[in-house]
Amino acid sequence: MNEPARKCLNYCRVSSREQEESGYSLPAQEKLLKDYALNKGLKIQKVFSVSESASGRKQRQVFGEMLEMLKKERVKIIICEKVDRLTRNLRDAVLINEWINEDPEREVHFAKENWILTRDSKSNEKFIWNIRVSVSQYYTDNLSEEVKKGQKEKVAQGWLPTKPPRGYKTIGEKGHKIHVINHDEVPIIKKAFDIYSTGDYSLQKALDIMTELGLRTRSGNKMAKSRFAALLSNPFYIGKVRWNNVLYDGSHEGIISKEAYDAVQDVMIRKNTPKYSKHFYLFKGIIKCANCGGAITWQMHKGWVYGYCNGYRDCPKKSAVREDIIDNEVMDLLGRMLFKNSRIFDWAEKALKHSHKEKGDLLESSTEVLNQRLKQMDSRFERLYDDKIDGKITEDFYNSKLNQYSLEKEQVLTSLSKNIGTDSRYTKLNGHLFTLSQRAKDLYSSCKDINRKRLILKFIYKDIGLGNDRMLVAEYTDAFKLLVEVIKETNGSNVQIFSEKQNKKFEPSVLLSTKTKNDPCKVVFDSLLRD
Repeated sequence: MNEPARKCLNYCRVSSREQEESGYSLPAQEKLLKDYALNKGLKIQKVFSVSESASGRKQRQVFGEMLEMLKKERVKIIICEKVDRLTRNLRDAVLINEWINEDPEREVHFAKENWILTRDSKSNEKFIWNIRVSVSQYYTDNLSEEVKKGQKEKVAQGWLPTKPPRGYKTIGEKGHKIHVINHDEVPIIKKAFDIYSTGDYSLQKALDIMTELGLRTRSGNKMAKSRFAALLSNPFYIGKVRWNNVLYDGSHEGIISKEAYDAVQDVMIRKNTPKYSKHFYLFKGIIKCANCGGAITWQMHKGWVYGYCNGYRDCPKKSAVREDIIDNEVMDLLGRMLFKNSRIFDWAEKALKHSHKEKGDLLESSTEVLNQRLKQMDSRFERLYDDKIDGKITEDFYNSKLNQYSLEKEQVLTSLSKNIGTDSRYTKLNGHLFTLSQRAKDLYSSCKDINRKRLILKFIYKDIGLGNDRMLVAEYTDAFKLLVEVIKETNGSNVQIFSEKQNKKFEPSVLLSTKTKNDPCKVVFDSLLRD
C-alpha cells in the first residue's frame, strides 16, 4: 500500500528588478516550484506569493501567514527557490530556525540551489545557510542605504521622492520623474482650503462638504478625516517639500498662497474651532457677549432659535434673545454704512483711491528689491550645490549653509508674498469695497444661504457684541474701518449742507488739489487719510 504524499507549502518571491530586467515573474517561479514538488512526489497544500515591490508590511504579513499555516495544518515542508527568496533579514531566519529545530521531520527545500535544510543538516550546510542569510541581510541593508541616498539627493533638488498629494500628477521616465499641477483637481483643493480657512466649520463638517463636492482619494474612496487633515497641513501646496520632518524648498509650483495656507493652520490649532454639530446657526461664533466677551450659545426652543451668554465668566447677563430679532438689528447695522448723498459717495471713492497710491508705489519698489534678492539666493543655491558635487565642501557644511540659505529665502518669499497679496487686496478693495458697503444690507436681506450671510458679516465686522439692551456693538475690519469713519463724517449735517451748495462741477480732483481751509469735506478727508 502506497504511503500518502507528504504535504508542502510553496513560497514565491520575485524582486521588481528581476521582473523588469529578465522578465522573471511570479508565475514563472510558481511553475518552477510546482515542477520541483511533482518530481519529489510532494502534495502542494498552498502557494504563497509576494512581490518585493509590495510594502514591507505586506511581505511580513504573507510570511506570517505561511508560518501560521505550517503549524495549523501540520505541514512539515517548505519549498522556495533559494535562500534570499525565503528571507532577507535575520529576524525571519530566526523564525525559520526555530520552526525547523522543533521537529526533525521538518524541511526547507531550496529548489534552484538543490539542497535541503533540516534540524540534522551538517554543520557546513547550516554554515552556508547562515552565510547566505547574512549576505541577503547585507543586500537589504545596502539597498536601503542606496534608496535613502537617492531620496536625499532628490529632496535636495526640490522634488518629492514619493507620490504627490491630490492636485498634482507625476510625469517623466523612471529616475527623472517630477510632479506637476493636475489642473483638473486644483479647483477642489483650493475650495477645501477656502472653506476651512473661514473657521466656520469643524474638520468633519468641512470634509462632509468637500465629499459632496467630489473630493476622493486616488482610489476613488471617501477620504478619512485624518487624511483630510493631512491634506490641509501639507506644505507641498505652497511649494515646499517636507521630508523626515525637515522642510525644503520645492522645485514644483505651489497652488495655494502662503497666506491661505497659514490661515488654515491657524484654524487647525485654534482652541475654539467649531465642533461638529447637525445644527448650524447663523450667528454661531460671530456674535459675542458685550459684557464679558464670552461666546453666545444658540439653541432651538419651540421652533425658535435663541441666543444667550453661557455665563462661564460670571456674566450677569442672563436673558435670552431670539435670532430673528438679532437679524433685524444686523440689517440696521449694515444700513449705517450707506452714504446719504450719492455725489459725496463718488467723491469719497476717488479720494480713498488716491490715498492708496503712495502705498502702491512703495509696494512696487519693495517688490522689485525682493525679486532681486530672490535671484541672488537662487544663485547661491546653485553654487552651493555645485561645490558639494565637486567635493569642495563637506556634507555637514553643505547642510548648515543649506538650512541658512533656505531660512533666508523663506523670509524673502514670505515678504514677497505679502507684498503681492497686499497689492492685490488694494486693487480689489478699490474696485469693490464701496460697492459692497452700499449693497451689503440688500445682499444680506435677500440672501437665503446662511454661509453666504456669515461671510458678509465676517468680511465687514471684526467683532460684534450683544449688549444688555439687545443692541449690537460692532468693530469693523481694517478694510471697512476708514470707510465707516468717512461715511459717518460725510453724513453729518455740515457736510450735507455744504454739498447742497456746490455746483455741478463738484469733483474730487479739484478738492484734492485745493488749498481752501474752509472746505469742510477736504478737512474731513485730509484728517482721515493722514497717516
